[in-house]
Amino acid sequence: MSMNRAKIIADPIPERYARGWHCLGSAQKYKDGKPHTVNAFGYRLVVFQTSDGALQVLDAWCPHMGGDLSHGRLEGDNVVCPFHGWQFDREGKAVSIPYCKRVPPKARVGRWATAELNEALFIWHDPDGNPPIEGQEIPRLEELYSPEYSEMRWAEWVINANSRELVDNIVDMGHFDETHQSPSLFFANLFEDHKATQVQISGSRIMSAGEAVITYATYYGPGVLLVSLKGPYKGHYMETIYIVGNTAIDHHSFTLHFGVATRHIPGLSKAENQQLIAEWTELQQIALGTDVAIWDNKLRIGNPMLCESDGNLYHARKWYEQFFLPVNEAPEESTRRYEHEIDMDYVGVKPELRHLRG
Repeated sequence: MSMNRAKIIADPIPERYARGWHCLGSAQKYKDGKPHTVNAFGYRLVVFQTSDGALQVLDAWCPHMGGDLSHGRLEGDNVVCPFHGWQFDREGKAVSIPYCKRVPPKARVGRWATAELNEALFIWHDPDGNPPIEGQEIPRLEELYSPEYSEMRWAEWVINANSRELVDNIVDMGHFDETHQSPSLFFANLFEDHKATQVQISGSRIMSAGEAVITYATYYGPGVLLVSLKGPYKGHYMETIYIVGNTAIDHHSFTLHFGVATRHIPGLSKAENQQLIAEWTELQQIALGTDVAIWDNKLRIGNPMLCESDGNLYHARKWYEQFFLPVNEAPEESTRRYEHEIDMDYVGVKPELRHLRG
């Protein structure tokens, strides 16, 4: 047996789940008059719509005998446990028991803060129970409210890895050529407070026949990546918005929600646009699917063997660590403004190093 192998350190996974906004995917899929099951942060949740159109998220385990509210039914604006028929309102308070006149005053389940925008549903998670932090809201993407853009088309994966494996990609220039056949021509990062941004010019051999594609991708907290991608495809200039949301199921798996909306091409018929955008969207989903295959089959490494053209992975991980600490305990290094550009001898006009929004 060789004694010359590199020693790999698999650093421990944090015991806490990340603080911040997380995406539960398409808001529309929860608006069918039924309760829906979501597994997140070691909890079972129930998502349902009330008569005012708002989406509610509650803990799903009934405090009576442990029934699963997400397998129950809706009665007006209440969710009904399938085990004994206890009803809980949008606040999580038990309001009715079919076989008892008096409802125990302490009978309730936890309620989660939500935000519905950009055609998606988001929930706030803080292991210490604090409310959403002012200034860390998910920005509104005006493109998604314009008739010039298609509706979001969603894909979803369950990935057997800790979500840090995905977040590492914010600085990982090197994988784009091998994994996505999209070699980088320009690559830079900007970290600031709860935001982390990748700015890239690349030449996709699959999507754009090597012509330049420009991408702005910004994390708003640990779980929501918003992306603007612009580039040529079949003689047209495509302008696309992504939502990439990772939400931990447990410490060793997460759900990845991927939404894609694309600007209609002026001059094409409705049918032509639908066909073009469908093809383009499938390419985006296939591209992310190649990442999924990697994350599902890789090792967690705490001491990566880096080369000089790798991005600043250690700073990215330091930025990410802030979300696993109590509020106001993050070290200054995690939140200060930090810029890093990989030297690639790019001779074109460099894009502005900024966050996608805000």
